[in-house]
Amino acid sequence: MDDNKTPKNKFSRRDVLKTLATVPVLGAFGYGLAKKLNFQQEKTYNIADELGLNLYDAPSNIQSSSGATIKVGIIGCGSRGKYLLESAGFAHPDTLKNWEENNHNNSNDKRLEDFRNQDDLNMEITAICDIFDHHADQALQASANENKLTDTKQIHPKAKRYKRYTDLLASKDVDAVIIATPDHWHAQMCIDAAKAGKHIYVEKGFTRTVEETFAIREAIAQSSIVMQLGHQGRQTASFNKAKELIDKNVLGKISLIEVCTNRNDPNGAWVYPIHPDANANTIDWQQFIEPTNSHAFSAERFFRWRCWWDYGTGLSGDLLTHEYDAINQVLQLGIPHSAVASGGVYYFKDGREVPDVFQSVFEYPDRDLTFMYSASLANDHYRGKVIMGHDATMKMENTLSIYPDSRSTQYKKQLDAGWINPNKAMITYAPGQNSLDVVSSATEQYFASRGLLYTHVEGKRVNTAHLHIKEWLECIRQNKKPSCDIDQAFEEAITAHMATIAYRENRKVYWDADREKII
Repeated sequence: MDDNKTPKNKFSRRDVLKTLATVPVLGAFGYGLAKKLNFQQEKTYNIADELGLNLYDAPSNIQSSSGATIKVGIIGCGSRGKYLLESAGFAHPDTLKNWEENNHNNSNDKRLEDFRNQDDLNMEITAICDIFDHHADQALQASANENKLTDTKQIHPKAKRYKRYTDLLASKDVDAVIIATPDHWHAQMCIDAAKAGKHIYVEKGFTRTVEETFAIREAIAQSSIVMQLGHQGRQTASFNKAKELIDKNVLGKISLIEVCTNRNDPNGAWVYPIHPDANANTIDWQQFIEPTNSHAFSAERFFRWRCWWDYGTGLSGDLLTHEYDAINQVLQLGIPHSAVASGGVYYFKDGREVPDVFQSVFEYPDRDLTFMYSASLANDHYRGKVIMGHDATMKMENTLSIYPDSRSTQYKKQLDAGWINPNKAMITYAPGQNSLDVVSSATEQYFASRGLLYTHVEGKRVNTAHLHIKEWLECIRQNKKPSCDIDQAFEEAITAHMATIAYRENRKVYWDADREKII
């Protein structure tokens, strides 16, 4: 485009002033005309077109293939395991009945419709393992509901329940496992599954200790299995579009990234409800504490395990990992050079050990940038993911927005001409923006806004966990690497452990890349 000319059919500031000069008295009429011309200017100028950017929905990169049915066992059938079963196409009849009733009361609640429109993943749930009887029973019924019925009387479970995961792994009727247990069991289960030749889908946080991270990587390297870490954000359309735009240098030189995961409700602070059937007779407590420190039976610890160091790594292993993976997906940051962290138990004085307010700063001197994370479990002020470049700032969530920087070099001409405004998004990517999304709780709203519940593929709303499981299964069939494999998991786990160690030891920590050691 000629620097000395405005784009065809576009108005410059000079055009507006010349037009206003013909108006005898500015008044309301002149103001209205100026507003109309400004609207026409904004409507006709599209910087995305000028930059050659495609802002249409990208088709799914997961191509279905023909192949044998994959037999899957699920280990850990609590809230996350239940959600993954639903994402794979197996929901308890009571859940479907509830969604049906909600849709009847609110036609915008499309959860049942979305579920029934999910692809058939050509998988079978053949084995269930949970140490709480109620969770196991619910999962058995869900696993048999391939016809998506709403009446439990019509369900006849076929999967076998195992009380020890090692027995499930020994079954010849299991090709792959979904591991959705508390974090302190992830490492040993992954190692044992890899040795047994079972493909692995495992939830984050990946590991509880640094040593476990190396042990899993070694076990998988010595196997031929396909491993997927459960970051469904890898399937979010806006995140994939963010990478495409950043690769085209839309933001210019990036120097600062800020991410945040604030919440302000008990469930969001890991104060999960304790099931009335939970007791020492219905929960195998000794098995629960097997990989960690001994402790007397505690239903509170069983359901609210994230609050103690024995079972997880707090905010760094849980919510930080979501944000890190989204940014790592887009920028391939890898493991940082250094980390510092601070925070404390400031609000939830309920006996927890892990902080409810937490901040960490990661430095990447080889990239000339800083990655900052902050979280409060007692305030839900929304800030999201912000990637700051010299020329523009990207707000990266389910809707992607890019704002030009007032001092931008790349966009100086457009800024000076008034074609773009630092206070308005110059580029917006909002897949499915014409649909009305309804979620049922503050926690669901939190995840939905961050692109962690659903995305849009060719105009259709799709569960991101469904797509992530689908990708894993297709990689098993085609012997390919999934998007969040052991290499991505290793980078994430080490990064999270650096933050945890920095916080617990009150010091700055470093990653020695040559020796692969935190110092």
